[in-house]
Amino acid sequence: MGKDLLSNLPDEILGRIVSFLPNESALETTLLSTRWRNLWNEAVVRHGSEEDIIGVVAGFITSFEELDPLKHPRKLQFHFDQESVVLATIANNSKLMLDFTSWKEEIQIRYDLLFKPYQSLPSALSVKTLYLKSVSSFTSEVASSIVSNLQHLQNLVLIHCKGLESLSVDSTSELHMLTILDCLELKSLNLKTSKLKSFRYRGPLPLIRPEFHFNLSDAMLDFRLGLSCTGFTTKDFDATLLTIKNSEVLTLCKWTFEELIWPSISPLSGSFKFYKLRELWWIDNCNKNMEALFSFLKLCPSLEQLFVTIDPESYSSEGTNSCLMKETKCTELQHLKLIKFIGFPCPKDEISLAKGLIHMIKGKPPKINTSDGNFLDAVSVQ
Repeated sequence: MGKDLLSNLPDEILGRIVSFLPNESALETTLLSTRWRNLWNEAVVRHGSEEDIIGVVAGFITSFEELDPLKHPRKLQFHFDQESVVLATIANNSKLMLDFTSWKEEIQIRYDLLFKPYQSLPSALSVKTLYLKSVSSFTSEVASSIVSNLQHLQNLVLIHCKGLESLSVDSTSELHMLTILDCLELKSLNLKTSKLKSFRYRGPLPLIRPEFHFNLSDAMLDFRLGLSCTGFTTKDFDATLLTIKNSEVLTLCKWTFEELIWPSISPLSGSFKFYKLRELWWIDNCNKNMEALFSFLKLCPSLEQLFVTIDPESYSSEGTNSCLMKETKCTELQHLKLIKFIGFPCPKDEISLAKGLIHMIKGKPPKINTSDGNFLDAVSVQ
């Protein structure tokens, strides 16, 4: 085999070569060898104090074109206070991730976060998507300051922020997407976001206060861990219910429908519908009693795809609403094309649920995908 002379070239020359390749072909060079992977994963290393973090990150973002004319993902390691590190990764399409996982933290303190837009840096940063991972009480001020200087932020993602009890997002400008994943201590979420279109949440249900009316097109309400605080009532969820009423994609837990949605809409005598819902991700703790699912489907006349997940660890209502099926007016599913089962322990339970669903469908039977990746014949199931 011939000697690999190309990989022995300096970084600057390799980078110049890659710059002439299309994006997809350039990314494929990472498969050639460790040498090429290291080229893409090279990090800019800086040292300083805690007070320097905002300025260093801002400088890293604004000089991105100069540091990396190829515009492939780049990384910053900022070291301070001897053992503390902030990792910043900037990628194509104006994306930035700040990872505070390596921040030295001896004790866990509960804290609040306020994201309020203002501009204190000389020039607004052009980041449109920001990922914040493992923010703590010690880094909350830094995170807030950085978010506040992102005047064109459209997508904000918070991941695994321990100790976060209250979050306020004040943005009347360009924020369209908000994702909060595994912030398990969060009890209060205040949304002053008039243009929000996508809200994706995974964790215990906090008290959500939307200050403006907005219609979500994509809503993931993965509250399978139950409630984050006691004393939660149906009225506390009414404002959130209005934001998801016109969603096209929705993730919902069985208990959320039984305890918080159904008590509010049942007096409306069937006039409340999810008319625009095309894709439903339903999370249930048990595969035996599916009355709640059938009742909810009767509110979704435009549904095209249904995904049913069984998670035995999911929170369960104290008592089920046995009158759901009787009180909900029948709505035939005329557009359902796909049913996907996830996590079912027994194929017989999938067949049983499929039979019940097919009785609600008018027209061509849908494609039915089982938990093990096989398909059920809708005709034979009937």
